[in-house]
Amino acid sequence: MIHTTSRVLVSGLREHVGQTVSVSGWVNTLRLQSKMQFVVVRDHTGMVQVTHKRSGEGDEVEAALEGLTPESAVRITGRVVDNPIVKLGGLEIIPESVEVLNRAETPLPIDEQTGLEHRMDWRFLDVRRRPQAQLLFAVQTTFEQGMREYAYRQGCTEMHTPKLMGTASESGAEVFKLGYFDRSAYLAQSPQFFKQMAISSGIDKVFEIGPVFRAEPSFTSRHATEFTGVDVELAWIDGVEDVMAFEEQMLAYAIAKVADTHGEAIQETFGVEVTVPTTPFPRITMAETQEILRAKGWDPAGVKDDLDPEGERGIAAHIKEQTGHEWVFVTHYPTSIRPFYHMRPAGNPSVTLSFDLLWKGLEVTTGAQREHRYDVLQKQAAEKGMSTEPMQDYLNAFRYGCPPHGGLGMGLGRVLMVMLGLDSIREATFLFRGPNRLTP
Repeated sequence: MIHTTSRVLVSGLREHVGQTVSVSGWVNTLRLQSKMQFVVVRDHTGMVQVTHKRSGEGDEVEAALEGLTPESAVRITGRVVDNPIVKLGGLEIIPESVEVLNRAETPLPIDEQTGLEHRMDWRFLDVRRRPQAQLLFAVQTTFEQGMREYAYRQGCTEMHTPKLMGTASESGAEVFKLGYFDRSAYLAQSPQFFKQMAISSGIDKVFEIGPVFRAEPSFTSRHATEFTGVDVELAWIDGVEDVMAFEEQMLAYAIAKVADTHGEAIQETFGVEVTVPTTPFPRITMAETQEILRAKGWDPAGVKDDLDPEGERGIAAHIKEQTGHEWVFVTHYPTSIRPFYHMRPAGNPSVTLSFDLLWKGLEVTTGAQREHRYDVLQKQAAEKGMSTEPMQDYLNAFRYGCPPHGGLGMGLGRVLMVMLGLDSIREATFLFRGPNRLTP
């Protein structure tokens, strides 16, 4: 069929009152009465009512509308008419032709009452039918755009590092092993080693948004086996403070962009207000954090080196109460729970120059100043009982003049989860991957 009228989006119909237009979208609802047929059509910008008065035998439009099912893909050409009693924008379309581009089977496999796991099985329909999901991906796009803009303005080079590795990165635990021709390869748990190599390559500031793989059998609302990481590495730093300052500025910039573009829609759809954080964010050492939490009855046995989710929520609540701030950097984590490549302050080898960033009590970022001295790196790896032989390619990057540097890794899904007040990272991901989910 030849189309003389080009597609108009539902959000733009007001400008076409009295004109004949084509609208393409999905059937949202049908009310087929004895004298009238009402069909609500939805595209990604909104919904419009199509109103047709039946004229019986030989009425092609009537027959086409009668054969529709919810979620069928249609193209409807007709006149846009002002009708103040129509709830959807005070407009309706009087159809002249109805094309069924793809009739949806009936009944649909999911409805409003369907639980999360079953919705995940039919994720394409779930996303299509729910404005929350549609908005989430628009917000994700704007948020990433904001982070990139900030990073580019700071002189970052966007890198794409390999996701296949010949040896297990970091500690060797929690990696996926796969067949690689006649030997084994591993999926990268983080671009850490590669972005440090980029620093050693003379690339001053490194930025990457890409997939990260973690073979953790975690079944929590905030873990995934494949997620999108936002990674930054900065050369010639004076200390880990430079990394925290970069991150808080980047987040404030990107969140302001989200608030500006989608603030009203987020408030309406999720009932959440997006507030742009003030900088600097509060900072508190791990030792202080533990002291405050233990005074409130956390970890009564006094055995925890790290913060558990309860501890993260506890310190965030404390900081919010004290400062009114939703964000907090917890710094100087013990050496025992941090990787060998985190730098340790001179004179205090029991802690690292590292941080976690918590937003409303959820850890969204880990960062640190890296150890850039070859001999120290070797020593720290040996202390952790690691063999340096499989890491020689990595260690070589520090033998020929690597500058002081530090960086961070942020989980995109976790940030979106907190930003939109979602209960699970499954909702903040297009197609979730977890220990029990490899489909669709």
